Amino acid sequence: MRIGDKLIDKGRLMKTVERILDLRSRGLSQQETADRIGIDRVFVSRLESLGEVRKGGRVALVGFPVGNKDDLYKVAKEEGVDFVLLLDDEERWRFVRDRSGLEVLNEIMAIISKLRVYDVVIFIGSDMRCNLVESILGNRVISVVVGASPIKQDAKIDPEDIRRIIREVSSPD
Repeated sequence: MRIGDKLIDKGRLMKTVERILDLRSRGLSQQETADRIGIDRVFVSRLESLGEVRKGGRVALVGFPVGNKDDLYKVAKEEGVDFVLLLDDEERWRFVRDRSGLEVLNEIMAIISKLRVYDVVIFIGSDMRCNLVESILGNRVISVVVGASPIKQDAKIDPEDIRRIIREVSSPD
């Protein structure tokens, strides 16, 4: 594409924009992203402003054991939740059964690290798990306690309760 006396490679431009957005969505700061790409941080900020759909903090939804996780995924998608990890009872046991202790520890640490970039983490779990997540992530956690630990079966969560919580934490007020 020619613009004045410049020849612009539109494909290269789009790949660069996609790379910027990918780095930012993986938790890199605007400055870190700009440094990696070789551009000004202000450009990253303006690019994000152009595509911004909503104000408010980034929200994650995590929970187990959830029996109606498909219903909660649907609500999370409709409400623009940024990260969702829901496991039913079978999936949570498979998570630990199919990995070595070191693999379980590493994966849990990676998930915790990922959750630290969110402004709010809605966590669904037993009383003990909720307390543990709150102690790790602090006041950014909103707990939905589904029973006393240990929970031995899937819990059914009212999707509208989750929708209400998401809306409360997502409003830019």
